[in-house]
Amino acid sequence: MKRSVKIVPAILTDDPHALEKMVRQTETFTDYVQIDVMDGAFVPSRSVSWREIARVHPAIDWEAHLMVQNPQDYLPGFREAGAKEIFFHYEATSQPLKIVEKVQKLGLRAGIAVNPETPVSAIMPFARAIDSVLFMSVHPGYYGSRFLPEVLDKVKEFRRLQPGKKVGIDGGVKEDNLLQVAQSGVDFICVGSAIFLQPDPAASFRRLQSLVSEGRE
Repeated sequence: MKRSVKIVPAILTDDPHALEKMVRQTETFTDYVQIDVMDGAFVPSRSVSWREIARVHPAIDWEAHLMVQNPQDYLPGFREAGAKEIFFHYEATSQPLKIVEKVQKLGLRAGIAVNPETPVSAIMPFARAIDSVLFMSVHPGYYGSRFLPEVLDKVKEFRRLQPGKKVGIDGGVKEDNLLQVAQSGVDFICVGSAIFLQPDPAASFRRLQSLVSEGRE
């Protein structure tokens, strides 16, 4: 049976006004977004905080992708801001399972994001505990980074080992590689610049979702 793949718009900005603009845009064409959070330490760039997201008060469901050191310190704030799921990076902590448990105790879904160089074997000891895994197909922290196709092999490997787990990919996905990514076994694809840096973000989103839904170029 063909896997249903969802396009998830990924919002990345350090400007609260741009955040509100992008959130309001997405409210018109989707029911779920990812908001990226960067601390300037785990990755070189900084972004908006949970307080700024809370002030915008998105009317649609959203997940937080925490590209931060000490992710455990961010969890209560993002619950207060209204996140439904929190992704934190495997590479940002020495105790990933404890953070998974903390997220789930807050009543949220817990996801682990994995950088391109981290092998699937690193996350297998706690794969059953997590709700989702997000494979980074770029080095995190910037819009428009180069897609790393070798990450698709990791998606396929994890899918074989954990066939029922929710799997996503994030970074560098555009029309020219979209179907290749969709056919790797993912459930969702996070897309930033190919939506928000286009003249009509809503049309770009619908085009990408149509392509993966119909399985054609």
